[in-house]
Amino acid sequence: MSTTVNLLKLLFMILFSCLRSTPHAAGKWGNLTWAGNSLKPGDTLNSSSYLTSPNKTFSLWFFPWGNTTNSLSSLGISDFATNFIVWSASPSNPIANNSGVLTVDNTGTLKITRLGSDPIVLHSSSQPTNNTIAILLDSGNFVLRELHSNGTIKQVLWQSFDYPTNTLLPGMKLGISHRNNLTWSLTSWLSDNYPVPGPFSLRCDPNGRQLVIQKEGVVYWESGVLRGTTYQNNLPDETRSMYDFVTVSNEDEEYFSFINKNQSKLSKWVLTPIGQMKDLEGPVIARVDACDGYSTNGGCKRWECRREIVSSDPFDVRSGYFVEDGDHSINLSSPRLGFSDCRATCLSNCSYVAFASLYENGTGCRFWTDMSMFLQSNSVGSTSVYTLSLKPSRKGKNKWIRIGPVIPAIALLVILIYTLCCLQRRKKVTVKENSRSKDEQELPDLVISDKSITIDEIPNDGKKGHDVSVFSYECIMAATNNFSLESKLGEGGFGPVYRGKLLSGRNIAVKRLSRNSGQGINEFKNELILISKLQHTNLVKLLGCCIFGEERMLIYEYMPNKSLNYFLFDSNRRKLLDWKKRFSIIEGIAQGLIYLHKYSRLKVIHRDLKASNILLDESMNPKISDFGMARIFKQNELEANTNRIVGTYGYMSPEYAMEGVFSIKSDVYSFGVLMLEILSGRRTNSFYHADHVLNLVGYAWDLWQEGEGLELVDLTIRDSCVEYQVLRCIHVSLLCVEDSAVDRPTMSDTLSMLTNESTQLPLPKKPAFSIGKKAIEANTPNNELEIHTVNGLSISDIDAR
Repeated sequence: MSTTVNLLKLLFMILFSCLRSTPHAAGKWGNLTWAGNSLKPGDTLNSSSYLTSPNKTFSLWFFPWGNTTNSLSSLGISDFATNFIVWSASPSNPIANNSGVLTVDNTGTLKITRLGSDPIVLHSSSQPTNNTIAILLDSGNFVLRELHSNGTIKQVLWQSFDYPTNTLLPGMKLGISHRNNLTWSLTSWLSDNYPVPGPFSLRCDPNGRQLVIQKEGVVYWESGVLRGTTYQNNLPDETRSMYDFVTVSNEDEEYFSFINKNQSKLSKWVLTPIGQMKDLEGPVIARVDACDGYSTNGGCKRWECRREIVSSDPFDVRSGYFVEDGDHSINLSSPRLGFSDCRATCLSNCSYVAFASLYENGTGCRFWTDMSMFLQSNSVGSTSVYTLSLKPSRKGKNKWIRIGPVIPAIALLVILIYTLCCLQRRKKVTVKENSRSKDEQELPDLVISDKSITIDEIPNDGKKGHDVSVFSYECIMAATNNFSLESKLGEGGFGPVYRGKLLSGRNIAVKRLSRNSGQGINEFKNELILISKLQHTNLVKLLGCCIFGEERMLIYEYMPNKSLNYFLFDSNRRKLLDWKKRFSIIEGIAQGLIYLHKYSRLKVIHRDLKASNILLDESMNPKISDFGMARIFKQNELEANTNRIVGTYGYMSPEYAMEGVFSIKSDVYSFGVLMLEILSGRRTNSFYHADHVLNLVGYAWDLWQEGEGLELVDLTIRDSCVEYQVLRCIHVSLLCVEDSAVDRPTMSDTLSMLTNESTQLPLPKKPAFSIGKKAIEANTPNNELEIHTVNGLSISDIDAR
């Protein structure tokens, strides 16, 4: 009997232990393995396990990203009871195939590894330590700590509270850390089912010491300053009894936070996709969705608006319904557009009368311009369509009666002035508009196609005409974060260049034609059509284009190592270009030019070969870019003549700069100059002599004549370079820059002379422009010497006088 009792006790203890180690016997947590409260060096957390805080208030796990039908996930912290996500490690960068693994390695690095992509590093210390622990606290803060040998806390290395997402928990901060150079702010999700960062942000304004909600940089709501226990703009009455507000301002940090007065209650302030700020367990704190740009109630700020949403009744959209002048439905299919974007766009466009989300997950926008497209419906599951009407005036009628007689007189005067101005300007504008209209009509069919690819597509489809993909404007806006300053890589002759990232994860470089640019539609069309026909490992790859109204953009593959001049003309970065790498770059450029001149289906003269137009990929392989100035030759055509000299002085051949004659030998001359720059690490126009102007070509010639060719070589590679190889490169460079085009070698001969040591080299003749005796050298613009972009995508256009 006693044996039976003991056995039952043992079984009960095992069962009790199992129940304690698995917080929920069923549901979500029943499918995962509990991994405790912390991770030590060597421990891991994967998609089949989870951590909890000591009192099981919060959990840390890889939650499904976007929806439950895909295999994407993201590391997040959730309310243990409801699974509501309060923090995400990578909301814009989901992990594919549920392959995420969180680990603390033996150096103290906290990171998420994944299949097929680089790790997501949350913390990497400059002084590695293996005495660390990552622990989830009951506050909802996931903390990486360094410990003393006795197990006490030495310092906090990293914490999730420093990187808020869309939820503010008690004790979290909104503000600025001057000591750690951190900004604490919330960013809304795009929709409840789509955790990509949305348009709204909540921050603490340290100057006014108030809370501010913005939408894409525009202030929609302000709390006003804290007065006693509440804020100036009358937050809901419940906030006084529920929270204590804390504001701190010192030399280390300036921030706002809140504390629950009822410690047994878990408050979560969430910035919602429509801009509301609400406590999931309490009141709505800020009704930004009620800020229509007109009223100032409840802290709302004024912004341009003339209408209001008057209905959200469900309608059935009559599929395929057309009115006399066409379909009155406009779709914006970018998955980065949320409800608030649709609402703001509809309010600001007077032609729209209604809007709705395009997809079931609340993203994308659909707009209508005719109410006749709807039929009233009470059926379950109908699409929610929001209709708009004009906002009534808030002024009294008597005022309008008093000023009524004045309005017609003012209107008549304005019309007369406007008419006179139009008549005066029409003559000047007509010629320009006609010219522009003609150019527009000559653009390829692909740039006026309505079939544009979206942000989540890799541009292999949707091709027309000249094998170039057409990107939608919404796609490029989303990829570049609305052409934000953070996305800007630099500025060239064509205009600004931006880095973008497609939803697929692919990085792109976007050249945006500036309205003040000297380049126009001809250069844009030239590069668009020409480079789309060229495919070579040493040519930059054009992914597509975007035409939207006045906007003209070219989309390229992104070059992570920027351009050659970014390294070559910087005293520190040039050290990364050893002799082996420089010779490889020279050889790669030569291969690209040989393809252009001889082996491509078009015979192409680049006409603007220079260091800033040589891009470098992740392996420092060179790629020739910027074909806006290039010219196509017939296969039997040897040279051409132009009255418009384009390119960059210092790289131009003498016959082109002085007479407008260009050929493949013009590119050979530019290559010779570029090779001297690579060897010396100096710009072509950076050399001066006491008695006369001396450019790089002249300097190299003088040293060659004196038998001191090695004096030309960059000091950073002089000790490690192969002398006979360097001298051979200088020799070939001087052959490339000879005065007469006939005497210069072709690019095929040039590459052979560089790589084949048995090839006999003829003696070079005195090059052109060796001494500054011609005005063209003395007048080289200073700004050209400094113009380059981080991604090297620039176009120079200099007319000789």
